[in-house]
Amino acid sequence: MSLIQVTNLTFAYDGSYENIFENASFQIDTNWRLGFTGRNGRGKTTFLNLLLGKYEYQGSISASVSFSYFPYHVADKTIFTIDVVEEIYPEYQYWQLVREMNALQLNEEVLYRSFETLSNGEQTKLMLAVLFLKENNFLLIDEPTNHLDIQGREIVSQYLNSKKGYILVSHDRAFLDGSVDHILSINKASIDVCRGNFSTWYENKLRQDAFEQAKNEKLKQEVQRLEETAREKAVWSDRVEATKIGFGPCDRGYIGHKAAKMMARSKAIEKRQQAAIEEKSQLLKNIERIDALKILQTPFHSKRLVTLRDVTICYDKEPICEGITFEIQQGDRIALQGANGSGKSSIIKLICGEDIPYTGEMRIGNGLSISYVSQDTSELRGKLTDFARDSGIDESLFLALLAKLDVPKRQMEKDMSSLSAGQKKKVLLARSICQPTHLHIWDEPMNYIDVISRMQIEELLLQFKPTILFVEHDKVFCDNIATKVVQL
Repeated sequence: MSLIQVTNLTFAYDGSYENIFENASFQIDTNWRLGFTGRNGRGKTTFLNLLLGKYEYQGSISASVSFSYFPYHVADKTIFTIDVVEEIYPEYQYWQLVREMNALQLNEEVLYRSFETLSNGEQTKLMLAVLFLKENNFLLIDEPTNHLDIQGREIVSQYLNSKKGYILVSHDRAFLDGSVDHILSINKASIDVCRGNFSTWYENKLRQDAFEQAKNEKLKQEVQRLEETAREKAVWSDRVEATKIGFGPCDRGYIGHKAAKMMARSKAIEKRQQAAIEEKSQLLKNIERIDALKILQTPFHSKRLVTLRDVTICYDKEPICEGITFEIQQGDRIALQGANGSGKSSIIKLICGEDIPYTGEMRIGNGLSISYVSQDTSELRGKLTDFARDSGIDESLFLALLAKLDVPKRQMEKDMSSLSAGQKKKVLLARSICQPTHLHIWDEPMNYIDVISRMQIEELLLQFKPTILFVEHDKVFCDNIATKVVQL
């Protein structure tokens, strides 16, 4: 066992006036399976890069282990996979590699194919297998689930649960619960480390938030009471002091003493009041705002929106999916599920009107409007205001929605290309939510989206019940949202 010690860590990117980390101190045991959580843009990937020594910073990070980052960058993907393994870890033992691959249900034959022919899920498993072979090595695993289907996530989660010595960045609640034994959370005003999985951490956070809100309410009432008492004491003191003025016999010394005593009590009450205000100001700093969202809906003239009967999609005469039959009716929330490569994205593109070769029957309601959210965010660039105008949506509503999804105002003023992956995905989701439409089609919408925002979007879909067809591998999201499942 050894420790990674972080002391007074302060960091800001060049040209930025705001620190991402400020005097952060905590320690990590290298035997932990550490889940790393926090809202998009809070600095999770930045912290991993600081551990890797990519940026200069103030403070200190001390560790007696080496760090390896997932995903490993493969410069030439045309070479055989076995050569990629050699590139990542030249000292590997073949039998150990095969053992790790078997644990990940990855066939040995992939080693003798070019790396680019492997699916994204196979590439993910292969890299994890190789990286865990390294000795005295602490893994920095950055969002491995983005290329894994539900079954793949279960396999990798079980694999990680058999290992130790890593930081795992993921927003998939079920995946985290099955993989980690500690949580590192970047909050609004602090960085905390706690024992347990994500569910344990979130329950503790809700209890802490409830405690702080109750204490805040109590202190607010106490401050109001003290303000009223201080005013009363000050008024009484002034009245008593005023009785010294005038003619006639009276003990002016006694009256002055009594007035001073009342004024001193008034000052003491003010001091207590100020202390209560200061204590109150220390509360609620880490409570996340989970503002309710609203979605624009347009009713369709027909109950049935889309019908597919015995649809088969082929590329180069090779069937991607065959005999697909289902229909979308108003109010349906349909999860389109299946292994990677089973044709989910092709079905979606076909419904959205792309020129996809198919046989069978597809009927789309006359005048049906569709709002589509793609997996790909790479084309996002330019100003958000221009993006809203070009998309034909209300700019104020769009920006307000992004603010509720915890995109800071300073980020909204930047070029979209500089946003984090999660913030870019929020831009696409916010546009879709703001578009008056009959049918939402979302292709892996939760990739890179933080857990709190996922909960907001779940609440939105459950409250307003829009018609939606979606592909998503977050099991909790699917279980909460889907009214129907179409399995390819």
